[in-house]
Amino acid sequence: MTQLLRSWVESANAAETDFPLNNLPYGSFLTPQTSRRCGVAIGSQILDVSALEQVGLLDLPQDNVFAEGTWNRFMALGPQHWAEFRAFLTDALGDGSPRQGDLQKHLVPMASAAMEMPFTITEYTDFYAGRHHAFNVGSLFRDPANALPPNWLHMPIGYNGRASSVVVSGTDVIRPNGQLKSPDMDAPVFGPSKRFDMELEMGAIVGTPSDGPITVQQADDMIFGYVLLNDWSARDIQAWEYAPLGPFQAKATATTISPWIVTKAALEPFRTSTPPREKELLPYLREPGPMLFDIELEVGLAPEGKPETILSRTNYNEMYYSAAQQLAHHASSGCPMRVGDLLGSGTISGPEKQNRGSLLELSWGGREPFTLDSGETRTFLEDGDTLTLRGAARGDGYRIGFGACRGKILPARDLP
Repeated sequence: MTQLLRSWVESANAAETDFPLNNLPYGSFLTPQTSRRCGVAIGSQILDVSALEQVGLLDLPQDNVFAEGTWNRFMALGPQHWAEFRAFLTDALGDGSPRQGDLQKHLVPMASAAMEMPFTITEYTDFYAGRHHAFNVGSLFRDPANALPPNWLHMPIGYNGRASSVVVSGTDVIRPNGQLKSPDMDAPVFGPSKRFDMELEMGAIVGTPSDGPITVQQADDMIFGYVLLNDWSARDIQAWEYAPLGPFQAKATATTISPWIVTKAALEPFRTSTPPREKELLPYLREPGPMLFDIELEVGLAPEGKPETILSRTNYNEMYYSAAQQLAHHASSGCPMRVGDLLGSGTISGPEKQNRGSLLELSWGGREPFTLDSGETRTFLEDGDTLTLRGAARGDGYRIGFGACRGKILPARDLP
């Protein structure tokens, strides 16, 4: 395991920071004095790389890579330039760097910046690739003996979502309206979801395009980085609409991502393998090496004006299918993948109740209310609740964090 790399930015050397020199995640920000900029998190500061480009401190193969304040143009440069840029940053921000004087004037305190979407999302696909989550949900709605559908152990199941409703952490989420029908009703009604939920996921970002089938290794090479992802879900809307084609409006309200893209390069020391296969996978899905990452995850819920309760702790290494397998499967039909595509992992749950990544599982379909530290109980989300996802890979004296992935629930809109 690699050790902490020390920086002349002192806050980057603190053991509790999400953003040591080992990390260097990419985001977009603005301040009252500036337009939208591309930045790199280092300790409690943001290095304004849009400004570095403007003053000629970056060696890039084309002009205006960071002019739009998003990372799409940089991703499109490809893995060689990703590696060269990361090497430059690591050297320039390292302890004793002769570039300190040039870069110091372009640091912005995080406390004075507002985070924006770090990249323009071209397409969004969400998967259902967590073994424990799929088993729990199948047990709830069928029975443990038939919890997994017949195809689940053979391929990563997914659906095409809405890129337009993906939002950055800190954006309020409005409770959705939709058609609702319980088993005892003769016909549906239209109104606010009463069983609004969250899903603890990771999101993988495609950094290079494809146009045809790819191997799992090629897919892994295409992934630029990862974010935390909360796939908000209206369970009662979904229950009525999902047959025969699956999720639609129940998942279209919002998907929240963390503001910082943690690069695959920063996560390399934390690679780990997917679990042993219960059914042998077809050759196009077999992994040539470890494709998952050891990333600790947690979910916190805070009622309005009340302290936060940690509801769940789990790990990204619980996934049955890696993001590289998901991407390879997605492209296997010939589906073109584009720079800026976002792949949601599916809900990440572990083997115990305290590892469950959704309220559907934690409350066992609403039948088992749980108690918060404030003394209140919940089965699903109430207006005013704030959900926060956190995640970090832990090294020797440092952590590779993502920043918070947070959203507050607001009441449903009145119908026009």
